[in-house]
Amino acid sequence: MARLFADENFPLRVVEALRRLGHDVLTIADVGQAGRSLTDEAVLGLATADDRTVMTLNRKHFVRLHAAGLSHAGIIVCSLDLDFHEQAERIQAAIIAHTPLAGRLIRVNRPAIP
Repeated sequence: MARLFADENFPLRVVEALRRLGHDVLTIADVGQAGRSLTDEAVLGLATADDRTVMTLNRKHFVRLHAAGLSHAGIIVCSLDLDFHEQAERIQAAIIAHTPLAGRLIRVNRPAIP
């Protein structure tokens, strides 16, 4: 399964659901950096150094980092979805569809409400 890194604002319940699905997920808190207001570049650097794909709700900034051509192990940008289990399932489906993740920007959005 995938090696993932959740930034500080990523929902912990999605992290937990992804772990139950078998993914190796670390959070900012897991690496002792919670509350330190790391820059997006620093978050990407931490993840990349450990060969992990970043998961974030901070779409605009991480899309820019990807567009700037920075080397990375993958970036998954998500929209906020309060159905945490379903969001984890959509992330898993995106991982399967886009493996290998290195250097990729993957968008996982909540479904549109009819």
